[in-house]
Amino acid sequence: MLKKLKRLLKDLFGKKDEIKLGIYGPPNTGKTTLANRISKEFTGEEMGSASEVPHETRVVQKKEKVRLQSDGKEISMNLLDMPGISTKVDYKEFVDHGIDEEEAKVRSKEATKGVVEAIKWLDKVDAVLVVFDSTNNPYTQVNVTILGNLEAKDIPIILVANKTDLDDAEPESIQDAFPQYNFTEISAKENENMANLYKKIIESV
Repeated sequence: MLKKLKRLLKDLFGKKDEIKLGIYGPPNTGKTTLANRISKEFTGEEMGSASEVPHETRVVQKKEKVRLQSDGKEISMNLLDMPGISTKVDYKEFVDHGIDEEEAKVRSKEATKGVVEAIKWLDKVDAVLVVFDSTNNPYTQVNVTILGNLEAKDIPIILVANKTDLDDAEPESIQDAFPQYNFTEISAKENENMANLYKKIIESV
């Protein structure tokens, strides 16, 4: 009943001129690659540095006034690339990627702060893309926690099965695990099926 009332009020008072779109998910699912793809297409500029090292994005990165277009429709949005959500950040993850221990511990602290910052942004975002790595098991504690928090706040959600260009990708496993949510599959790296994602973003807001 409360959700219906919120939607009714939104319809009565109109949509925002500019929405905040958050890109959430665990580390290394391709969130920054996706953010860069969207930002580059509609602003000509990328947002951040993508890397195989976990928690490369350790602060919320923002690109303002991104005018996303699809099928003759347009929205203006602030695009927010969130740090990867983890239940625990271990500095050894960085050491395993060739980073010295001192630097790894600094990055670990920064990444932990980034997770807290990303969670705080849940009170400010208007819609969320939850990005999954299509080669991994989607039914994890982190993914369930992210989706539970978003649903509790009645935030529009699009599940994005990324990395579908990889041979062992199984995007259908994500849809099967969470069939109640809006869903699309893409390869942000290879620019595959992005038009469908843009259409879903506009429809959701």
